[in-house]
Formats: sequence, C-alpha cells, structure tokens
Amino acid sequence: MYEKKRSGWLEHSDFILVDVLCQQMAFLLSYALCCQGRIAYRDGEYLSLAVMFILVDFCVVFVFETFQKVRSRGYYKEFASAVKHVLLVEGVVLIYLFAIQSGHVYSREFIYTMIPLYVLLTYSGRLLWKLWLRQRGPRSSGRSLIVISPQERFDECVKNICETNYDTYSFIGAIITDADCAGEIIQDIPIVENFKNALEYIRREWVDEVFLAVSLEEGYPVEFTDQLKQMGVVVHIPLTKAGSIMENSQQIERMGNYTVLTTGINCATPMQLWVKRMMDVGAGLTGCLITAILFVVFAIPIYAASPGPIFFAQERIGRNGKKFKLYKFRTMVPDAEQRKKDLMEQNRIDGGRMFKLDYDPRIIGNRRLEDGTVKKGLGSFLREFSLDEFPQMFNVLRGDMSLVGTRPPTVDEWESYELHHRARLSFRPGVTGLWQVSGRSDITDFEDVVKLDMKYIDEWTLGLDIKIVLKTIGVMVHRSGAM
Repeated sequence: MYEKKRSGWLEHSDFILVDVLCQQMAFLLSYALCCQGRIAYRDGEYLSLAVMFILVDFCVVFVFETFQKVRSRGYYKEFASAVKHVLLVEGVVLIYLFAIQSGHVYSREFIYTMIPLYVLLTYSGRLLWKLWLRQRGPRSSGRSLIVISPQERFDECVKNICETNYDTYSFIGAIITDADCAGEIIQDIPIVENFKNALEYIRREWVDEVFLAVSLEEGYPVEFTDQLKQMGVVVHIPLTKAGSIMENSQQIERMGNYTVLTTGINCATPMQLWVKRMMDVGAGLTGCLITAILFVVFAIPIYAASPGPIFFAQERIGRNGKKFKLYKFRTMVPDAEQRKKDLMEQNRIDGGRMFKLDYDPRIIGNRRLEDGTVKKGLGSFLREFSLDEFPQMFNVLRGDMSLVGTRPPTVDEWESYELHHRARLSFRPGVTGLWQVSGRSDITDFEDVVKLDMKYIDEWTLGLDIKIVLKTIGVMVHRSGAM
C-alpha cells in the first residue's frame, strides 16, 4: 500500500509547527517594538488577534498548499514561498478585520512591522529546521529504503537523495546491479546483497520502498519491478524510460532531483490514512481501558489455572517485514512455543505459513476425556470471545498494528513465505480483518487467506474498515448468543 505524497498540513506538520512558532515570535517582537516593549499576550485584543493569526495560518496551508515540496525546495524558492505564505496570511487577517470593522483597534505600525519580521523568521526557521533534520538523520520510524543502481551511478543517486532526505527515509542498504559488492560499505551505506539475490533479500527483510535507478543502456527490468509490486514494495523509477510499466496505482513525484514514477499495490491519500490512524487511536485508548478491566477480572483465574505471566508477548512481523512485540492475554501453557514443533503434523494449514489445530492441548484448561470428547477451559473461553486479543490495542495505540488489517505472521511463518505472500504485509497488520470475518475457522488453505488479504488491500477504503469492524462485532455477539 502506497501513501500518496500530497502536500499540505498532514505530510509537513513539523514545518508547519515551526512556521507557527516563527509567526508568533514575529507577532511578539512587532508588538514589543511598536508598543513600548510590552508583551502582546497581556493585551486581550492582541491575544485574540494572535489566535486568529494561528488559525489563518492553518487555513492558508490547507487551502493554498504553501508547503508543497517544502523538503526539496532550494534557497530562492523557499524565500519566494515564505513571502507568498506571509502575504496570504496577513492579507486574510486584514480582510477579516475589515469585514468585522475592527481594524481601527490595532496599530497599523504593528501590522506593517510584522510583515518583514514574519518573512525573515519563517524563512530562517525553515532553513534551520531542514539543516537540523539533515544533521540528525532519519529516525528509525522513517520509511526504510533500498537503492538499486549500477555502480557508476550509485554515488550520484545516494548523494542526490540524501541532500533532500529530511527525516523521510532510513537507508537500510543498497544493491549494485552490475558488480558483486555484497558486504562492502559505500558512502556509509552497506551493500546488503548482489542483484541476483535481491528479491530474496527484500522478501525476508524490512523494506518499505525501493529506488530503482538502472542505466538506460541496460533497460528497465519490467519483470523485476512487477515482482517487487507483487510483494507490496513501493517502487520509485526515474521517468527517463518507464513506458512499459505504466499501470494503475501510480504517482508522479520528486525524489532528490529525480522525477520518478512511484508504483504500489494501491494508493491512499494522507487524509485517508490520518482518519484511519485517528480511528486506531480512539480504538486503542478504549481497548486499553477494557484491557485494564479484563486484567482485574481474569488475572487471578489465569494464574490459578496455569502459573506464569498473565500477558503473552511474541515477536511478530509487521508492515513490510518490520518486527514488533505483540501482546495478548496468555491462554496457553508457558512452554506452548516449545511444544508447537511437536504438533506441526496436526496443523490444518499446509506449508506451515499459519498454525491451526482442531484440538490444541496447549490451551489452558483444555483436555481430552476418555470418551474422546474435548473439555474446554478458561483459555478456550477467552479465545472464543476474542477477549485475549484486547492487549493488542496497546500495539494499535503504538502504531505497530491497526484496528483493521491483515494478520501479523510469526517469524517462522514469515520465513516460509514466497514472494507473492509478502504483499499481504504491505499494509499495517490488524487486530481484525477481512479473512477473520469470512469464516476463519473454515479456511485451511493459506492461499485463500492471502487472496482475502489482497482483496482487502486492493479494495481498501475507510468504509470497508467500518464494515469489517461492524461484522467483527456481529460475529462476537453471535458467539455470545450461541453459548
């Protein structure tokens, strides 16, 4: 899943906050210069005007997209953009004051003094913020990027992208197409693999995006790009020669000084992803509160039935191969993972890419009677009503998972994936998902699970998420009524 890089307040919130801070500094300085050194916020009329300036600033950013390509603009373009932004903000504020006939309340000298101060401070603030981002380097939470390039163009590509990598990408490595340089370090970037084994490396590691900068003489590897897309990896290709790869779900954008065609399975706008994230935060907070209540109710019964930790933590694979710790209420015996190997022959899912048993003796309280019937215990009760899943809401709140998504595999399951299986994790994994509400107990073919996950990713909308949440609630209510 690829996030469309549309300009605006969602993508550049850090720059906008810097701009608002510079605006208020200009506001305070102007007032101090024109009003005998006093503090503007102590004046009720000017305090209201300061709030108005902030609101107008956000409106100008949203409507006029004045932060478009802010991370890649040069000095001149940044200055021109700063002037444009300041004039728009000041102009809207003046029109508002004229409309409500309150212009006479405020000093004209203050208004005129603020304009150059605002331009100077916001321009300087943006440049300093870019400098700080560049020196700090990308955060670990930035999108992981691999550069694939011939040796002669590698230095140029990396330098070009690094110059505008303002906290956007985390360079996890590179691959040289025409030389076996695996294990070497070039420009502080490790060469992680040779081109022959590139797909296998990308399949098993955390890779969000690939910059594919092959030479014109070699031609563009269409099949290679298609395989990356099938895995759910976002691919950036310079537009000098990409005609045969033109399909849906693509975006034209800038990457360094390159104009690239960005290809992914599906596209989501920043607004859509922001709304989805807000839904996750709301669900995460509510879920964490419910988890606290469930802990009070079930902690003692869980420990009494099977002494050990109340919570179960397991390493899972998240979006594009990123590992994280998943939390649940413990419903199995403490050595369940060790006993899993002995039960693999009974696994209902072929290939070991998921694990399901008709009867799992590791679940707390489960036992088979002499007549062959199965007596279920506390662990089965928690799993039947998905109560054991609620601690995952902490993962949702942290951003490791989403409320709705695809099931996060274990490390051993992930290692057995084929290339096309990887695509199911091009989206953030979820607590519930399309396959969970489509008869998960009846699905024994992993390929059917993958098809449902890919259907979810291909057709994803906010409405589909809401529909799945409602279906999940319906399934839980139905189980409750059947008890």
